[in-house]
Amino acid sequence: MKKILIVDDDESIQLLYQEEFKDEGYQVAAALNGEDALELFRQSPPDLVILDIQMPGLNGIEVLRQMKMINPAVPVVISSAYNEYKQDLGAWASDEYVVKSSDISELKMTVRRLLG
Repeated sequence: MKKILIVDDDESIQLLYQEEFKDEGYQVAAALNGEDALELFRQSPPDLVILDIQMPGLNGIEVLRQMKMINPAVPVVISSAYNEYKQDLGAWASDEYVVKSSDISELKMTVRRLLG
């Protein structure tokens, strides 16, 4: 069973993603901030990460950089409410960039494609 790590400081988004991806047959872990995400990433490496950008403490771009240094093979999908971050050079290290929406079908399709 493929494991997804969801990193988002919005608990309602986190719960939505957890439920949706568990229903799709994935094992799901979650973190509310970048520091906890990096610890989970090191201790129990996921097969894919869904990462928010705007978070307290370490922002998503910094978390992305550190994750790619630890294990560049793990795909990271940035899921942000802000489309303008697509232009941020730091976001280019992600494997995909999906703008948050109440309809998460694009995110689900992206995850399925990246996990094969």
